Amino acid sequence: MDSPVQPSVPRPAAPPRPDVPITTTAPVKRERRWSVAALSIALAVVSGLGAAAAVNSASDRTKVLAIARNVPAGQVLTAADLTVAEVSADAALTPVPATQKESMVGKRTAVDLRRGGLLTASQLTAGTGLGDDKQQVGVQVKRGQAPAGTLTPGDKVLAVTTPAQGEQTSGKAEAPPSTISAVVVSISRPDASGTVVVNVAVSSTDGPLLATRASQGRIALVRQPRSS
Repeated sequence: MDSPVQPSVPRPAAPPRPDVPITTTAPVKRERRWSVAALSIALAVVSGLGAAAAVNSASDRTKVLAIARNVPAGQVLTAADLTVAEVSADAALTPVPATQKESMVGKRTAVDLRRGGLLTASQLTAGTGLGDDKQQVGVQVKRGQAPAGTLTPGDKVLAVTTPAQGEQTSGKAEAPPSTISAVVVSISRPDASGTVVVNVAVSSTDGPLLATRASQGRIALVRQPRSS
């Protein structure tokens, strides 16, 4: 006897599958584009700020007077002693503006000025600062009549009277030479023969005598110890 046929049971329907995009690369590319754009904007801002800072720094620079060569204390400033330099504005610095160059020429230095330094008003004085209350005499000094290259303004010296031309001293006991105490005020630059003019300050009683002997070329200078 045949078995009864079992009725077929329908299969349950499969759950619906979610739609999956074919590719997800498009959002990644869009995100990268925004990153590159943001980086470009940031670089442009930084570059702009740097350019603005450079412009501001350049506009803050000012022209001032600087020392073109070494100038000893007590020397009169000349136009060749000064040059123009540009420096950043700084409240801690007080250099003389370049516009005042003409008014600086002819003034005397109160201290030694070194090449490359900035000129300030405190480095100058209306007088020499060296014996302004005394008489000053210019002594022309040839080679061998003063220490070579060692005299500086402020040095104490002895102006020694040398024998007159034709004066005979042989056979006689040499008396101590006549000397006059002085202070060096300024020294000129040597001429072609090496001769310089040394301006010295002396007491009012010695000025005329020293001037007379200096005009005869009878003066040699001896530098005294600087510790004295």
